[in-house]
Amino acid sequence: MNPKENVRLEVMEFIDKDVNQYLDKFLISPEKIWQPTDFLPDSQSDTFLDDIKELQELSKDLPYDFWVTLIGDTITEEALPTYESWVMEIEGVDNEGRNGWSKWFRAWTAEENRHGDVLNKFMYLSGRINMREVEISTQYLISDGFDIGTSRDPYKNFVYTSFQELATYISHNRVSEIAKKNGVFRLAKMCKIIAGDEMRHHLAYVEFVKRIFEVDPNEMMLAFQHMLKLKIVMPAHFLRESNEPIGRAFEIFSDSAQRIGVYTSSDYVDIIRKLIKLWGVETMSNLNEEGEKARDFIVNLPDRLDRIAQRIVIPKESPKLKWINSI
Repeated sequence: MNPKENVRLEVMEFIDKDVNQYLDKFLISPEKIWQPTDFLPDSQSDTFLDDIKELQELSKDLPYDFWVTLIGDTITEEALPTYESWVMEIEGVDNEGRNGWSKWFRAWTAEENRHGDVLNKFMYLSGRINMREVEISTQYLISDGFDIGTSRDPYKNFVYTSFQELATYISHNRVSEIAKKNGVFRLAKMCKIIAGDEMRHHLAYVEFVKRIFEVDPNEMMLAFQHMLKLKIVMPAHFLRESNEPIGRAFEIFSDSAQRIGVYTSSDYVDIIRKLIKLWGVETMSNLNEEGEKARDFIVNLPDRLDRIAQRIVIPKESPKLKWINSI
């Protein structure tokens, strides 16, 4: 273990003593939090079949790009086994469950697990989706894994999760707004409450990074810079369909999300700006020369990326995916 890894482990151990209070502040017990059945037709009710018919009728008017985006979001959420195996390997996390960090990550992923569950059931009941193809894509995404460039470094991983939880908040919230405009209120409620979970999780990871900035500002700044130089990729960037190359379906999903305004290149830039503000990066002064250079790079990056985002042209149409029955 090199000196930097030693320091990271010490910082993780230092914050570990406070993780239980973060569990209470940012996560909710299984008994108190919503569960998927709270938002789905009740299979024990006499009106179950009528409720499904209503759901299917309303679903007929949802556009193709909306379905592609919803499916991509759902598969991303359902690849949870990949994400839990990833976070449990972060430096400072006791994989045998003996410290606060292991409790946090298991409880966090348990909350996340409900998102794919409820969305999958909605899509199945809608009658609009080729669920077998969706299931194949989900299995591929879990088996293919992902590479987000963080290795086992907690600082880089916390930058990633701070970013991604805000990105998923934006995506689910906008899907909710589109569903509401189309009169699919059950789906709108599902996505709205999922977005609420993502915002809570985002605030937790922002807090973890704040704590690290307090005790190890230079290395935290360099980790932030590293992730931005690398470019923060989506967790489903390997998404594919059956007999298709890795990542092809993700490109189509990303284009659909941009066309309907669910998640865009401008959102990527806005999230970076928000993180800079939340962590007080621009005014941070307790840095060495290397840290100051990293800070200046980070502060100037959004304007550069914004100019690039303005030049991106999204195709008006994309190849059709096997996930969706003819629309």
